[in-house]
Amino acid sequence: MAGIPIESANFSEKVLYDVRKTIADLVADNFYGTVAQIAKEYNVKLSSENVAPTMMSDALLHYKYVDYPGGEFWLKSPTHDKPFDMVDAISGGHIYGKDIIQAESFTALRMDWNEHPGNLKTTADRHYALGINRLFYHVFVHNPWTDRKPGMTLDDIGTFFQRDQTWWKPGKAWFDYCQRVQFQLQKGKPVIDLAVFIGEDFPSRSFVPDRLVPFIPNVFGKERLESEKIRLENEGQPTAKMPKEVTYSKNITDLSQWINPLNGYQYDSFNADVLINRAKVVNGKISFEGGIEYGALFFPGSHKMAPNKMLSLASAEKILQLLKDGATIFVDEKPNLQPGIHSETDQKKWQHVIDEIWNNANSSTWKIGKGTVVKLPYLGSDFASIGITQDVYFLNLNRADSETLAWTHRKSNTEDIYFISNQKAEKRSFEASFRISGKVPQWYNPVTDETSALANWKIENGRTIVSITLEANESGFVIFKEGTKEVLAKGKIGEFEKVQVLDENWELQFDPEFKGPKEVVKTNKLFDWSTSGNDQIKYYSGTVIYKKEFVWKGKDTNKIWLDLGEISNMAEISINGKDCGTLWTFPFKTDISKALQKGKNSIEIKVTNTWANRLIGDQKLPKEERLTWTTAPFRLEGNPLLKAGLFGPVTILQEK
Repeated sequence: MAGIPIESANFSEKVLYDVRKTIADLVADNFYGTVAQIAKEYNVKLSSENVAPTMMSDALLHYKYVDYPGGEFWLKSPTHDKPFDMVDAISGGHIYGKDIIQAESFTALRMDWNEHPGNLKTTADRHYALGINRLFYHVFVHNPWTDRKPGMTLDDIGTFFQRDQTWWKPGKAWFDYCQRVQFQLQKGKPVIDLAVFIGEDFPSRSFVPDRLVPFIPNVFGKERLESEKIRLENEGQPTAKMPKEVTYSKNITDLSQWINPLNGYQYDSFNADVLINRAKVVNGKISFEGGIEYGALFFPGSHKMAPNKMLSLASAEKILQLLKDGATIFVDEKPNLQPGIHSETDQKKWQHVIDEIWNNANSSTWKIGKGTVVKLPYLGSDFASIGITQDVYFLNLNRADSETLAWTHRKSNTEDIYFISNQKAEKRSFEASFRISGKVPQWYNPVTDETSALANWKIENGRTIVSITLEANESGFVIFKEGTKEVLAKGKIGEFEKVQVLDENWELQFDPEFKGPKEVVKTNKLFDWSTSGNDQIKYYSGTVIYKKEFVWKGKDTNKIWLDLGEISNMAEISINGKDCGTLWTFPFKTDISKALQKGKNSIEIKVTNTWANRLIGDQKLPKEERLTWTTAPFRLEGNPLLKAGLFGPVTILQEK
């Protein structure tokens, strides 16, 4: 440790390895183990984010002691986003059998004050699909003043979740959505097919998808191989800015570019601790006693920044035992392995085990006991040849389109639950093929909290094929139940016909306390507030109440919907004084059947935008004339105003 070699560079490295391993064990056992014991004594739960890379560690080991493993993802802040922390928390939770895996969510380097549920949704959905099932919102800051808005922030770190956020009250609709998604994703256990060994070098971390490309190239596909070659060459070192003051390399690892990367398969990472102490073969699959059974384990060799040369005698013996018991294991074709410091006897044992595992490395596969060894790199385009078919794939979409659908699968005693998120801001229809048969699929919409029948589905070759249409950025659940007898609404609604347009003659009531005009604004045409010639409207931030009366011209009030067209950013709707819901994401439609009446009706729509426009407007005013006060630097000077309000067309639709 003093920099003086012992015997040789090779032996010195082995001594240093022992030191690193000791530190990692002490961090896990003496720190996390101690804290966990104290927590248990006081009957409280222990939550922790990741240890790496702040200390010498195996990034998964401490999750053995943590009740609620935690990751962290950032919003529009590539330089600070934490992809490794996310995959460490998810894999650590899975291999140690922790049912709740949470994330510090939407941490941001520079707030733009334009954040709202509609533009946070896809980021949240992508992380749900990654394996998160509880969000911690970053950040709720105490604001001690009742007369200062937006008030106190955490300077410029974090998204503004607080009572003085313009959309705090209508935002409940989004928080309800998040709770419903998390409720489904906390059922049962995750279904994961593959597990990848992080190695025994230190520090060690989980595999983000791009690190797997050299080992299973054709599973990633030709387009990905080509794009990875360009990304890693990094010719010209291209940069971008996000937020606008922060420059970053365009070619850093960005998990938003690795959605469904293995085309229908999910994987975890695992460490030596669960391999040696927990792994066993159950019906040809490998279990770490966490409730997940993996179809195959991967032991990849060296890759950039991770030499992966260390393989202890205990790990090598366990790999051999798992093979003899019937496991399928992928190994690097040219291992350059070392056992650490061993006695001469153990060195011979280790060499014997290594020779036995790699006894036929000239073949692409070979048998040991009941098990199968597969050589890496594996050149198949999927894993059907070893008996693992895709969990879900999308029949009529090309590979690029399939990689913009994020998904995850959980299984309970009674249900198979698939979450699917359209990460594109456009409507899409596709057929999804699920590795399920003999169960009835239903659609659960977490925005509306409604379950409906799926009209078009069939079973072919032991798989269930379901026709699905998702609106822009829509997400939801295909839930398979045993021959269900529930009576459900017929079909996921897809087709509507226009019955009536309500674009004209609206009355708008702004809030004077938010510097809006006192008098009612009458308009014959819906407009964007930010284009108004009146500064009280142009720079308005807050809620505006839209009102009008209309005569319902339809024959009945059954299966009638209101479509707002386009809004910025949230809308609470009531008809004849009856609440018809809050709209915050595509499609901006809501069922109004129970509120609508024949003849004359009154409609009220409360539309709320973000703080951005008011903050921009206030920058132009003397301090004593401003509405707003906040600790966060605005950084909005020179920014264009954001669209705000209800734009329509506002139409009444009937289900076909």
